[in-house]
Amino acid sequence: MNDGSLGSRVAIVTGSRRGIGKSIALALARAGADIFACDVVLDDQMLEGVAGEIRAMGRQAAVFKVDISDSRGVEAMAAEAKGIFGRIDILVNCAGIWIPGDTLVECPEENWDRVIDTNLKGTFLCCKAVGAIMARQKRGNIINLSSQVGLNPGFGVGAYSVSKAGIIMLTRQLALELARYNIRVNAIAPGVVMTDFNRDLWIDPKSANRIAGAIPVGRMAEPDDIARPALFLASDDSSYVTGAVITVDGGWQVPGSRPADPDGR
Repeated sequence: MNDGSLGSRVAIVTGSRRGIGKSIALALARAGADIFACDVVLDDQMLEGVAGEIRAMGRQAAVFKVDISDSRGVEAMAAEAKGIFGRIDILVNCAGIWIPGDTLVECPEENWDRVIDTNLKGTFLCCKAVGAIMARQKRGNIINLSSQVGLNPGFGVGAYSVSKAGIIMLTRQLALELARYNIRVNAIAPGVVMTDFNRDLWIDPKSANRIAGAIPVGRMAEPDDIARPALFLASDDSSYVTGAVITVDGGWQVPGSRPADPDGR
C-alpha cells in the first residue's frame, strides 16, 4: 500500500517521535498522506527527524509539541493542524506511557493519575478535539492504540491495562456516535513490540527469548508489524470497518498461549 492510496489526505499522529508512532507516521506518508507529527518531547530533534524523512518522500510534514493530557494543548494541536493543512482526514492516537511493576493495590495514586490521564483521558481529548473538526467535514478516520493487556490482564501492568481497556470502549462508543458523520473509529491491540517504550523487556537476551518462545509465531513484533494494520484501517480498503479492535499480537490471544512478563506496546 505504498501506492498513493492516501494521496492528498492529512494525518495527525501523536507519539510519532519514535517506536510505533514513528513507523505509523512513515507508513502513512509512504502511502501519500501529509503528516502532522506530534509528541510531548521536541527538544531532542527526533520528531523533526521524522518530519525530515517524510519531506524526503515528497510529502508535507509539520511538528507540534503537545501533552495530550492537557485539553488546551490538544485543542491547540487540532487547530494548528487544521490551520496548516486545511483539514484533518486521519487521527492516530499512539501517545502513551507505561509505569511498570505496579499492581493495582500497590499503585500510588500519582502513578494511576499519570497513566490514566495520558493514555485514556489523552486519547479521549484528542478524539474530542479532532472529532469535532471531522464532524464538520462530514468525513474522518480515527485509529486508537490499545493493547493486548486491554483485552486480558497482565502481570506488572496495573493502571496501564485499565487505561488500554478503557480505550477499547472509548473506540466503540465513538464509532457508534460518529458514524452518522461518516467518521470511522477503530483500535489496534498490539502484543509485545520491540521499542524503547519496553526496552527493559527485550534488551536481555534471556528475557527476550523467554517472551518470544511463549508467542505462537515465535517472535516479538517490530513497529512496522503494527504500522501495516494501521495503514489498512486508514485506507478505503477498510471503508466498512468501524468499532473494531484488531489484535496484532502474534497469536498471544489464542487460548493456551500467554507470554511471560507481558507488555502491551
